[in-house]
Amino acid sequence: MSGRRGLVKYSEAFKQKVVKEIEHGKYSIAEARQIYDIGGTSTIHGWIKRSGKNHILGKVVRIETADEKKKIKELEKEIKQLKEALTTQTIKSLGYEKMIELAEQRHKIEIKKKNE
Repeated sequence: MSGRRGLVKYSEAFKQKVVKEIEHGKYSIAEARQIYDIGGTSTIHGWIKRSGKNHILGKVVRIETADEKKKIKELEKEIKQLKEALTTQTIKSLGYEKMIELAEQRHKIEIKKKNE
C-alpha cells in the first residue's frame, strides 16, 4: 500500500466490481484491499453494507493443508479416547467411594478421613 494520500474517490462501478469479486470468493476483503490499494480497513466493509451484501461479512473461509486435516483428525480421536478414559475412571472412582462408604457403615470404622 502506498504512503499517506489525500481523499480518494472510487467510482460506483469499481466498488461494485470489488464487492462482486469478494462475494464470488475471488478475493478476501484483505486481499482486495491489498490488490487494489484501497486505504482504510472499513472502506470495503462500507461498500458491502451499502450494496446489501452483508452475508459476505460473516463468511469465514478456512483453508487447511492435508497435514493439518490429518493432525486435526488425530487430535479429535485422542480427545475422544481421553473423554472415554475419563468417564471410565470417574465411574470407577464413584464405585470405590460407595464401597468405602458401605464398608465404613457395615464395619463401623473410619476408612476415609472426614473433611474438617
